[in-house]
Amino acid sequence: MSRTTPIVHKTRTQVVVEVLREKILSGEIAAGEPLRQSALAEALNVSRIPVREALLQLEAEGLVKFEAHKGATATELSVDQVTELFELRALIETDLLAKAIPNLDDEMLAQAQGYLDELEAAFQQEDAVSSWSELNTKFHSCLYQAADRPHTMEVVHGLNTNCDRYIRLQLLLAGGIPRAAQDHRDLLTYCRNQEIDKAVTLLRDHILHAANAIRELVAQQVS
Repeated sequence: MSRTTPIVHKTRTQVVVEVLREKILSGEIAAGEPLRQSALAEALNVSRIPVREALLQLEAEGLVKFEAHKGATATELSVDQVTELFELRALIETDLLAKAIPNLDDEMLAQAQGYLDELEAAFQQEDAVSSWSELNTKFHSCLYQAADRPHTMEVVHGLNTNCDRYIRLQLLLAGGIPRAAQDHRDLLTYCRNQEIDKAVTLLRDHILHAANAIRELVAQQVS
């Protein structure tokens, strides 16, 4: 038996987490919509235990909240949350990038270019929306990895999970794709040329520009 075989097997809870996360992030489950454990268990053909465990994990990711007498609901969109999440990203990710650039080698840069090529190809396909955020995260994470700050990377991963549905909202509804694509190309060029100040400034502007566009969209949706 291959040593890697057990890795591909997912627990029922993991499968439920991934299905529900995708439905929430894509908007199929609307913000504020009740998540009834019995109905979800029946729809997903599992017992209530993995559903309960999945909802608790999604609560930790900020996608679900539990309220007394109401149960679990998909988290509401929030202008204040957008501001906080994206300002945190701007602070932490620019610091990571500045530390990473001196350590980036040709192999890392080639990997980042590969993710960027995949992302730009996905942007051209309407049915590839679900892969946009994942590839975007992989591209950025590939550049930050060279900073060798594993705990900071965990924080960034958590922030990205919470930002995911907001980023999709922007890309789908606000025409953010051309700007994002150009920013990514320029960012990779600055990294390749070891131009730390230019790369950091571009990354900060890239994140905060997205935040401004998303705040406007969220304000429209919740008004």
